[in-house]
Amino acid sequence: MNEGTETQQQNIAPLTMGQYRALLGKYLKPQWRKALVMAGLLLTSIGLQLLEPQILRFFIDTAMARGVLQLLMNAAVVYLLAAVGIQILGAFANYLGADVGWTSTNLVRQDLAKHTMQLDMKFHNSRTAGEMIERIDGDVTALSDFFSQFSVRVFGGLLLLAGILVVLWLENVWVGLALTIFVILEFGVLYYTRHRAVPATRLEREANAKIFGFIEERLAGLEDIRANGGGAHAMYRFNYTMRDFYTTSRKAWMLRNTIWMTSYGMFVLGMTVTIAAAIFLVTRGSITVGTGYLVLQYMFMLQGPIEQITQQMQTLQKATASIGRINELFAMKSDLPEGKNLALPTGAIAINFDHVNFSYDDKPTLKDVSFTLKPGTVLGLLGRTGSGKTTLTRLLFRFYDVTSGSVRLNGVDVREAALKDLHSRVGMVTQEVQLFQASVRDNLTFFDSSIPDERIQNVLTELGLAEWLESLPEHLDTKISAAGGNLSAGEAQLLAFARVFLKDPGLIILDEPSSRLDPATEKRLELALNKLLKGRTAIIIAHRLDTVQRADEIMILDNGSILEHDRREKLASNPRSRFYQLLQAGHSLDEELEELA
Repeated sequence: MNEGTETQQQNIAPLTMGQYRALLGKYLKPQWRKALVMAGLLLTSIGLQLLEPQILRFFIDTAMARGVLQLLMNAAVVYLLAAVGIQILGAFANYLGADVGWTSTNLVRQDLAKHTMQLDMKFHNSRTAGEMIERIDGDVTALSDFFSQFSVRVFGGLLLLAGILVVLWLENVWVGLALTIFVILEFGVLYYTRHRAVPATRLEREANAKIFGFIEERLAGLEDIRANGGGAHAMYRFNYTMRDFYTTSRKAWMLRNTIWMTSYGMFVLGMTVTIAAAIFLVTRGSITVGTGYLVLQYMFMLQGPIEQITQQMQTLQKATASIGRINELFAMKSDLPEGKNLALPTGAIAINFDHVNFSYDDKPTLKDVSFTLKPGTVLGLLGRTGSGKTTLTRLLFRFYDVTSGSVRLNGVDVREAALKDLHSRVGMVTQEVQLFQASVRDNLTFFDSSIPDERIQNVLTELGLAEWLESLPEHLDTKISAAGGNLSAGEAQLLAFARVFLKDPGLIILDEPSSRLDPATEKRLELALNKLLKGRTAIIIAHRLDTVQRADEIMILDNGSILEHDRREKLASNPRSRFYQLLQAGHSLDEELEELA
């Protein structure tokens, strides 16, 4: 492992007991009844396990003394009943443990997903979707055993150990003392090695997250990779990523198993000493053969709880690494501070940019941008790629905060507006429509079951989409495949328009939604768009000049600054305006802007 990785491992501090208690208390406390029943089953099982060697001793000593056959039969029946009872109780305890564990971890996933959805775009842009899946699902899955079994099994194992040692002390002081010393040494080893594999396991989880991120990116770009012959390079990078994961996971596995190997070695030594001591005491007549077998049986039984505790210590090391990463994620805060949660009024929205400056990582993107749009105005936004068009519209959603200046909607600074209210009052339609593998209804409402079908149908009718809906095999219940594979580009855009119409926003952002459509479909969308814009303020990011013919005003951005902004008719009739020159050229907008720059 390289020096940087070793340094990273050294900087990972062990978690405190307070962090364990906080996590267990939050997610296990609501299930205390199940946990209590599970503890009761476990305690009953421990009692039966302690009883079994006593029954065997009675059986052996009675048989060697040629006792009554009926007594031996009774002892055998009781032993079998105890053995069956232990198995039944264990099965129920494991079932309840799994139920508690998965219920708890599902709650953690839910809270993590909700938390990350509330983080700003800077956080999400710096991480791949695959990495986030692993953080939210993979790390939490590693906690399932910790939640369901750790506390109960460790507690149960300790109780069983205590019960065995008490019985041994009562049988023979020297045997009890020897095995007590053995148990203390075992726990000393466990305590010393309890955090040894945590840093390596943490790096293992991070390497696993990188694999998920890599796979997600390559699958998303599969067509481009195939079309451009990038398969060999993709596989090379995949092998490189897998090699890193193999190295880190192998080291983590070996360190975690150090506990088991050390514990097992000590147990073999302890068993050897116990057998020798039992033989010695039996031959001297200090104990009966049955008692000697009882001592050996209890020694064998010690292996069970010690192995359980050892396994749970390995689980703890996995869980500790995951808990650390989960706590890190929970500790991350949005760079967008909460404002006063001011409400935005209904109706068309007025926009005001007042000396707005914005930078991505100290790279200026918008420079002293100031303009005002009256309610109901349609603005055509032009500019070369990278001129700041998309950034300007993202500020209206408060995906980012301005570096300086202010953005106001109906006089309310977006930094002071309630985010839920802001996102409901501002709508967007882009070229790439995000669809879900669900019904048409769910795709239109974003899974909001409170929106009645009648309203959805009225919206589709108002947009001229009633015939389209009737053409679908199951109407609103028609399933859309992943990424909208069973819809054309035009139909996907129709769904996007209907989504926005259902929100009834006062401001709409349109990122050239019809730029990739055929003329017939585009005309159909134009009719829907005319109804969508009625009574609303709109900003149309244009890549073609004919798109802005419906605009009331034109704004051209260049290198983050406003080059010109005025009424469309005024700019179109002014020979010295950039917009006039673009209209006269009549070529590709990006090419013309590049030439005129």
